[in-house]
Amino acid sequence: MRRLAVLAAFAAAGCSTAVAGQPVPAAGGDEDDDRVLAYFAALNDAGEEGPGSQSDFLRRTQHPDFTDRFCDLDDLVLRMAPVESTLRPDPQWRPEKSAKAPRGEVYVVAVTVTIRRDSTTLGEQIGSQRVVLLDGEAYGFSPCPAE
Repeated sequence: MRRLAVLAAFAAAGCSTAVAGQPVPAAGGDEDDDRVLAYFAALNDAGEEGPGSQSDFLRRTQHPDFTDRFCDLDDLVLRMAPVESTLRPDPQWRPEKSAKAPRGEVYVVAVTVTIRRDSTTLGEQIGSQRVVLLDGEAYGFSPCPAE
């Protein structure tokens, strides 16, 4: 049951089953692409250290305009594998139930998300994730498990 709740949480956190549109080069070029991809590498590195390290990473990198929406994943660890060819700007995107866009440059990329507890894979999902570049830093939006 928790697996279904976690998978549902990714839809609420900006994941979807498909990334609409055609891939185009990001407006900021290779440097922005590198920062977005480095965000996922750091997320995965933190996950290799365990759920506490990954939670700390997600808290530190939660977009500053949306810190009130941070959710702890308890003992779950995420691994996100972005598909670089799908990375593109997404300036019209707004977080769910938000009237305002996050400050910064919003990028969207298709990812394969693997959800683990200890060494057990609970599920995989293909979706999209947003990363925002603001003042030279990459920020994301922590997924929230459904109650």
